[in-house]
Amino acid sequence: MRETEIVRDDAVDAAVQYGGFWLRVGATLIDSLLIVLLTTPLLYSIYGDQYFNPNQIAAGFWDVLISWLLPAVAVIIFWYFKGASPGKMIFRLRIVDAETLAPANMQQLVIRYLGYFVSSIPLGGGLLWVAYDRRKQGWHDKLAKTVVMIER
Repeated sequence: MRETEIVRDDAVDAAVQYGGFWLRVGATLIDSLLIVLLTTPLLYSIYGDQYFNPNQIAAGFWDVLISWLLPAVAVIIFWYFKGASPGKMIFRLRIVDAETLAPANMQQLVIRYLGYFVSSIPLGGGLLWVAYDRRKQGWHDKLAKTVVMIER
């Protein structure tokens, strides 16, 4: 990395307040609760008590659609149009391009979402990385070249 790039990064870092680990944990808990409150009654209305069978990964087509695809699409749409999920909005957090601090583009947001799976694999190490990183980036942020900043 060239010296001018390091100076520029330091100047940007001084002007930006990054969303830290505990704020992001709080936002994730709110988002998770919202997803459960929306999807569980819907899935229960389709599958009844058999939906809660602990011996199955998915109850069927509707389970995969409602539990996996719908939340992914909803989160990415929120990120794209609002710059944040509902939980992040409560804490005034925004997902932006790490270099320009402009809104992240759709490709970055899809990579970021898929990056959550990569970040979770090693015992959540890629998510915990937010607590130790200078710019508060998890592995999913690094993969997508995004940062989470606090709006002023």
